[in-house]
Amino acid sequence: MSFTVFQIFNGLTFAALLFLVASGFTLIFGLMRIVNLAHGAMYLMGGYVAYAVATQSGSFVLGVIAGAVATALMGLVEQSLLRFAKGVELRQVLMTLGLALIIDDAALVIFGGDTFSMPTPEILKGPLEFFGMTYPRYRLFVLLVGIIIFILLWLLMNRTKLGALIRAGVDDAETVEAMGVNIRKVFIITFMLGMALAGIAGALGGAFLSLYPSADSEILVYSLAVVIIGGRGSLVGAAVGSLAVAMLSTFGQVWFPELSYFVIFGPMALLLAFRPTGLFGRPN
Repeated sequence: MSFTVFQIFNGLTFAALLFLVASGFTLIFGLMRIVNLAHGAMYLMGGYVAYAVATQSGSFVLGVIAGAVATALMGLVEQSLLRFAKGVELRQVLMTLGLALIIDDAALVIFGGDTFSMPTPEILKGPLEFFGMTYPRYRLFVLLVGIIIFILLWLLMNRTKLGALIRAGVDDAETVEAMGVNIRKVFIITFMLGMALAGIAGALGGAFLSLYPSADSEILVYSLAVVIIGGRGSLVGAAVGSLAVAMLSTFGQVWFPELSYFVIFGPMALLLAFRPTGLFGRPN
């Protein structure tokens, strides 16, 4: 496999992981108008829970499920707390930031400052050869999961009643509520779904990005870039933004390692100047 093709696959697999995190983030941001600064902490929490369960049970699948369930339940707690900060953006930012710091400190006390790697099943270990190329099986598995999750979310958003309510809530939550729909339940379901996706991403990302104390802040920065580029509330925007950020990050670190962050955030700043709502976002 040529070096360029190898890096393209690295970018694609990283994009799949970013999509898992950013898709939930952009739905929450688009529907509830909350910049959830605890989203990265949920990623890390999901990874740690998945690691603990997988190492104790020996089941990778059980670990991923545990990470998703734990973060979904924590999302329910967080959403309940945010009720007291409804309509006050600064209070919401401070509350989610405080929750993120609490989760980070709790994880540091429980797991310490060491780096952990999510154990993977034997079937996903080692390289896979295809079309004369060799690439790690696990990264291809993450890419496949990302594609499947995108399809499932697209079907949810465009072929179900819940998806219609979420899309309507993104456009005009007040009108949806005036029509007799309990928008708070839609908020809760969306919030828990977004948190579960972050937990799944943490579990999967813990196998090739590893789990360490600052992983949450790093993934949060990337997720913010994805949402800004793709546009809030847009599933397709999250996918395109994830692909753009992942490719810029991958090739930026290869070609311009000293300017790797500028390669991502420079184009993002230009995009904001000419299209503040992102590629697929719509103005309020």
